[in-house]
Amino acid sequence: MTSAGHDGLRLDTLVAGQWDCSRHSAALLIKNGTILVDGRPQKPSYKVGVNQSITGRIPSQKPEKPGPEPAPLPLLFEDAFLLVVNKPPGLVVHPAPGHEGGTLVNRLLHHFPAIGTVGEPDRPGIVHRLDRNTSGALVVAKTAAAHQALSDMFKSRQVRKTYLALVYGQMKSTGGVVTLPIGRHSLERKKMSVSSPQARPAETRWKVRKAFVDASLLELEIHTGRTHQIRVHCTALQRPVVGDPTYPCKWTRKRQHFSSRASFELLNAAGRQMLHAWRLEFDHPVTGAPMCFTAPLFEDIKEMLHLLRAIDGTTAPKRA
Repeated sequence: MTSAGHDGLRLDTLVAGQWDCSRHSAALLIKNGTILVDGRPQKPSYKVGVNQSITGRIPSQKPEKPGPEPAPLPLLFEDAFLLVVNKPPGLVVHPAPGHEGGTLVNRLLHHFPAIGTVGEPDRPGIVHRLDRNTSGALVVAKTAAAHQALSDMFKSRQVRKTYLALVYGQMKSTGGVVTLPIGRHSLERKKMSVSSPQARPAETRWKVRKAFVDASLLELEIHTGRTHQIRVHCTALQRPVVGDPTYPCKWTRKRQHFSSRASFELLNAAGRQMLHAWRLEFDHPVTGAPMCFTAPLFEDIKEMLHLLRAIDGTTAPKRA
């Protein structure tokens, strides 16, 4: 049943948001009568009103089994049971609508063909994910036993996950904790929100590693694994992650809030969200030995930090 927040929305826009599909796909379903409004077919451009019933079903699409693709795979660790990758920014973890190839899984299958039989057929070896434009440490299972054990560890929060994020502005203290619950956005279904009626508990602990005049480098540890958790919590603090187009704050686009035009232009020219999965800690799924992996920053974040130091008038450290 539609609410006041849906009043005036195009039908295809509403369906695409609610069912998490493309607007084009939604329009096709509406045109062929799969989606009905109060039991009647309508046009994709139909403007929805309050308290209307939108019914229908998005046909399920059986995912195709991914194939191997030759491409570099930056490894941090490998043994007979698992491997840890430093995932580059811009790389989707596993195939999905719109990203049927060119994923981390395709690279894994090229370098380690046996992974194809581990876990789910469309995402072999995968036990957790990182957003496309989030870089950093990601563990992959090489055997069925390791896959099950690692999956259980993530579900029971036995994996310690620490991130680095460059955010706009200076923090009001040197550290803190955010406990705002997170759930699916009520209108934009690809976004998350701290005001969602279906919000679930979420906890992010943070501390400042480096304070610049117009930005802060934060170290964050997440004690829950909600979708987009760090990005949503940082925005809730009015300190969004630099380069994140999904969760911005209006003030970050206003020159008067920055100490210089140089820092304003630099931060707003970021090509992706400046978020990096820096460290993973867990017990080995087979031997039980404690494991800790630290993923080096990629060049785009290192360059951003280097330029911020220069703008602040400090001496940039010697770079590797």
